[in-house]
Amino acid sequence: MADSIRDLLFGGVSTGRELVEAIEPRRSFDDVVLPAPTLRALNHALALVRKHDLIFQQWGLAERHSSGLGLAFHFAGPPGTGKTICAEALAYALDKKLLVVRYAELESRWVGQTSKHVATVFRAAARQDAVLFFDEADAIAGRRFTSISVAYEREANAIVNVLLHELEGFAGVVIFATNLAANIDPAFERRIRTHILFEMPDVEERERIWAVQLHARKTPLAKDVDFRALAEAYPRSGGDIKNAVLKAAQIATVEPGPDSEKRIHQRHFIQGMAEVMAAENVMSQSLFDEAGASGPLAGMMDRLAEGQEEVRGELGVLAERFEALEHKVRSLNDHYTAGRVELERIHSQALESLTSGRRAKDRILVYLIAVSAVLAAAALVVSLLRL
Repeated sequence: MADSIRDLLFGGVSTGRELVEAIEPRRSFDDVVLPAPTLRALNHALALVRKHDLIFQQWGLAERHSSGLGLAFHFAGPPGTGKTICAEALAYALDKKLLVVRYAELESRWVGQTSKHVATVFRAAARQDAVLFFDEADAIAGRRFTSISVAYEREANAIVNVLLHELEGFAGVVIFATNLAANIDPAFERRIRTHILFEMPDVEERERIWAVQLHARKTPLAKDVDFRALAEAYPRSGGDIKNAVLKAAQIATVEPGPDSEKRIHQRHFIQGMAEVMAAENVMSQSLFDEAGASGPLAGMMDRLAEGQEEVRGELGVLAERFEALEHKVRSLNDHYTAGRVELERIHSQALESLTSGRRAKDRILVYLIAVSAVLAAAALVVSLLRL
């Protein structure tokens, strides 16, 4: 009943929405170029998964340890260094599906609902025997607040607590990927079996990354393409190189001339990487640069930030009050149900008593008829004797 009131006032949350995206892995470790230490760490992680049954079942450690039986891995490193591809490759090597958590669906505006969603995704992974993947995990597993002043801070702490609890009892494989490992709550350090650092590729690795982005037979390359020169000129991540290759192909296709004669030249790769770097510079611009920090815009942004904090606080209070209202509605509903059951019981007893009274009345009537019949018979006998 409380859920109905909430849905009526604010619009309900669809129960059919998917909290995870199920992916059938297609990419393997052969599709990613990694530094040797990272590749060794991944091979070690894969060996741990494959020997999990030996350690906990055959060697009996599961009988001594009731929790922490799963395998949690932490992939940490800058964006574009291959963390997401390696999560898919690990699932591919294990012949399991990859369940990618969808934060847009996981987060809920209702107090306590996000924690329930966290528990749901772990149950889904256990049911499907899939690898559970939290990409950008610092969005949900961030450091807990030490002093709580507003409701959303308490809610964030509760979510991390539930995540830690579910991780402790999960017997499958979980992967957390982060760009900023320092933002992860320290409690995860003990519960995560292996931490793997994804570093920026060196020159040799970058040269290979440039080459593997293109089809060996179908992609038309000009003779002036020099991947080694590109690798030396641009110390970028694999993700940036991928974007530069796609931009280079787009640039080459729009040049004049028949498509059959078009080729991707070195200048196209250079221009593609220049566009990637330019986009990064645009994204790095901030309204809080030192040049404008003392101007009226800075003051306006400060007031806006304060207003956001006040709104968050009010929303937190509103959420607490609505939670209390839901509790009262549930309590009233319970009392109503109990009262209805009691009324049905009394009604049943009354019907039973009425039925019993009718039966007794019928028996008395039968007795009276029988007595009357006996008296009539006796009178008839007496009359006959007198004759």
